[in-house]
Amino acid sequence: MKELTREELIAIIFELRERVAVLEKENAELLSRLGGGDAALKPDWVKPNRKERRESERAERKKREESFFRRCETPTQVICHAVQNCPNCNRELSGGWVHDRRQVIEIPNTTVEIIEHVLIARRCGVCGKRHIPKLELSGQVLGKCRFGIRLMSVIASMAIECRMPYRIIKKTLESLYGLKISFGEIAEILHKVAERGQRAYDGLLSEVRGSPVVNADETGWREDGINGYIWSFSTPSVRYFLYKQSRASAVVKEALGDEFAGALVSDFYGAYNIYEGIKQRCWVHLLRDIKKLVEKHPTNKSVVSWADNVKKIYKQARTVADGDFSQIQCVRARQIFEKRLLALATPYLGVKNAPQRVLAKRIDGFLGELFTFVDTDGVPSENNAAERSVRPAVIARKVCGGSRSAKGSKTKMTLMSLFGTWSLRQINPINACVSILASQN
Repeated sequence: MKELTREELIAIIFELRERVAVLEKENAELLSRLGGGDAALKPDWVKPNRKERRESERAERKKREESFFRRCETPTQVICHAVQNCPNCNRELSGGWVHDRRQVIEIPNTTVEIIEHVLIARRCGVCGKRHIPKLELSGQVLGKCRFGIRLMSVIASMAIECRMPYRIIKKTLESLYGLKISFGEIAEILHKVAERGQRAYDGLLSEVRGSPVVNADETGWREDGINGYIWSFSTPSVRYFLYKQSRASAVVKEALGDEFAGALVSDFYGAYNIYEGIKQRCWVHLLRDIKKLVEKHPTNKSVVSWADNVKKIYKQARTVADGDFSQIQCVRARQIFEKRLLALATPYLGVKNAPQRVLAKRIDGFLGELFTFVDTDGVPSENNAAERSVRPAVIARKVCGGSRSAKGSKTKMTLMSLFGTWSLRQINPINACVSILASQN
């Protein structure tokens, strides 16, 4: 390599210094733009920094009614530790006092318990007859099944509550308890639990039909590769699921029956129009679509103003619904809100070029079902209860892809209803499942 002269080295140094200066200037400009909050240089998901509040604006911290700390559990085993001999003079020590405690929570390392029942036949020496004891395992197993009802309940809980695939259930049981079980046995256990829970499942439907308020929703589900739907009907204390290949209004009529006379809360899907009783349409769905409309037309002042006015009416309606007003006042307020909302929608009905025309048409069509929550006790303004109830089904669908047979779908709906209801009522699902299996044995 040719050696550079002193003059050439100096020229290169000056050239590098100029490049560094240019890069530093560009870097400073970029940092300045980032600090100025240029949205083009930040990802869409980055939230802006919270503005610093002055001391006068800082709210006084609310004191908790109850302090939260880690409480000690009731020990199942106590091991005392004490120094036997003095480290200095080796004198034997005795007595003492409790200086400190430390709890360690651990699960036992155990294998599955296999109980073999042996029937001993005996013959009477007088009459010569053979006598065999009658094996009574009521409350322990179902029929001739080789698995106990508690193990069956744990497997059902793993499949429904934890949404674990058969492969994970099989691996978990083998890892924790050394139990080897096949996929077919897991499927058969779930079918048996669902069959024993059929009476409780039917009882949930009766509770839904007798409830003053029912939240309804539906989501997709595949059975043997064919698209279908899971229908959810929820109350404050019940989760009821039903699988149908149809998404038509006949399913709503079949599920609610002629007994239901309460308020039906749903989204704006047309299948729920068949119910002729009291209805409440979900405001969250409406406001979500209004937000999308504003995002699509951010510079249209008419759209932004229209959206703000709709939101304002809803907030005022919520204030009345949550306030301490008489029934007559609530009825009058509902009439006022309906009149004001219709006045916002009317100018855009049938106007092809108006961005608000679709939502205005929806408001006009469902006006009598938007403010039921104002004058009817117990009726929410949104359908969040149904949305939350179908969420586990959506996750399960993403994990397993659906069911393989009509029997599998029936089992899935039954167990989802039972375990969902137990969870809603804050009941231990395993103990509740054991109780059902034991009581109907």
